[in-house]
Amino acid sequence: MIPREILKKVRRIEITTRGLVNEVFSGEYHSVFKGRGMNFAEVREYQYGDDIRSIDWNVTARTGHPFVKVFEEERELTVMLLVDVSGSGEFGTRERMKGEIAVEICALLAFSAIKNNDRVGLIIFSDRVEKFVPPRKGRQHVLRVLRELLYFEPEGRETDIGGALEYLTRVVRRRAVVFLVSDFIGTGFSKALSVTGRRHDVIAVRMRDVREKELPPIGYVEFEDAESGEQLLINTSDTAFRTAFTHYRTQSDAMLEGIFRTTKVDVIDIRTGEPYVDPLIRFFRERSRRFR
Repeated sequence: MIPREILKKVRRIEITTRGLVNEVFSGEYHSVFKGRGMNFAEVREYQYGDDIRSIDWNVTARTGHPFVKVFEEERELTVMLLVDVSGSGEFGTRERMKGEIAVEICALLAFSAIKNNDRVGLIIFSDRVEKFVPPRKGRQHVLRVLRELLYFEPEGRETDIGGALEYLTRVVRRRAVVFLVSDFIGTGFSKALSVTGRRHDVIAVRMRDVREKELPPIGYVEFEDAESGEQLLINTSDTAFRTAFTHYRTQSDAMLEGIFRTTKVDVIDIRTGEPYVDPLIRFFRERSRRFR
C-alpha cells in the first residue's frame, strides 16, 4: 500500500507540471524531438496552394480530378528517464534537495512526452540498476513512474552511471531520447556514455548545489559522505582548505565538461537554488534552433 502522503505528492507534482506542459513545454518539446519520419495518411482533392509534387497521378487519372497525397509525421518516440538515486541526491543547501527537484523535472519531461503521444520508460539506478519500468504511453503510466521515483527505496548508496547506461543499451533496442538525471559525482562512465550516445539521443540533466563547489567560512563542521558514510571534521575557516576544495571541484567540472564534449552529449544544468524551468526552456529553444 502506497502511503497517502506519497499519493498527495504525486497529485501535487502532476498539477504543477501538467500546467507547465500545457502553457510552455508542449510546443517546445514537439519542435525539438521530432518523429522518425513521414507516413502516408490519405489522399484528398487538390486545393489551391498545394505542392504539385504531392499529386497522386494514379488517383488523378482514375477520377479525372487532381488529388494529392497527405503525409503525417510519425511521432511516436521512446523517452527514457535514467535517474540517479544514490546518496548524494539527498543533498541541498537551499529550499529542496537535488533528488526532489529531479523528480519534478522527470514529471515535466514525462507529461510533455505523453502529450505528444510518446512512450515513457524509467531506469532508477545507484551503484546498481534498482528498477526498470518499460516504456509505455498514457497518464496512468506516467503516474506510476512518479510513484516509483517518490516511493522507491534504493538498496545502493553509491553511483555507477556506466552500469546504468550499459543496462539501457541491453533493454532498449530501438532508438530513444534518454534523459540522464544525475549530479555526475562518479567516474568511469565516459566509454559507456559514448557508446550509448551513438545509439540513442542522450541529454544529461546535471543536478548541482552551490555548496558542492564553494564552502562558506563558518568554522569547524562535521561532514559525512552521503554515499560512503565516511565522516570528517573540517575547519571551513581555513583559507587554504577552501581554496583547495574549490580548485578540486573546478578541475572535476572541467573533466566532466570534456567528457560531454567528447561524447557530444547535450547538458542541462540545474541548480538547487534557482528555478528549474528557465534552463529547461533555454535548452529546448537552443536545440530547436540548432536542428532547424
